[in-house]
Amino acid sequence: MYALPDPIWPVAILAFIQAGDAVMCIKPLPFIAQCFEDVNWPRRYWWMMPPLKFAAAAGLIAGIWLPYLAAITCAALVLYFIVAITMHLRARDFGRNLFLNATGMLVICIATGVYSFLP
Repeated sequence: MYALPDPIWPVAILAFIQAGDAVMCIKPLPFIAQCFEDVNWPRRYWWMMPPLKFAAAAGLIAGIWLPYLAAITCAALVLYFIVAITMHLRARDFGRNLFLNATGMLVICIATGVYSFLP
């Protein structure tokens, strides 16, 4: 395993995606709010999503220079999306949010981890 990402560009793209997602969660866009409601995510916890997503973006960017930080952040994102997929399955939400958003992001996070951190 590499301590620093090599190549860097997948990590930078994932950070950009996370930052964009965080911005869209500040005042959740209608499709994001609907996703939260579909998986029964309590409204009182919606405020947590932007800081978590901004922290992920920051961890990925800082991890370009700090050994192992981007790899750990990438692994945390994999776990986050596994939990998200589980929530969709438990709520029987088998639509676009499960297959395109959550599963798509899981694939992107795994691909980033494999491509940038494994020899």
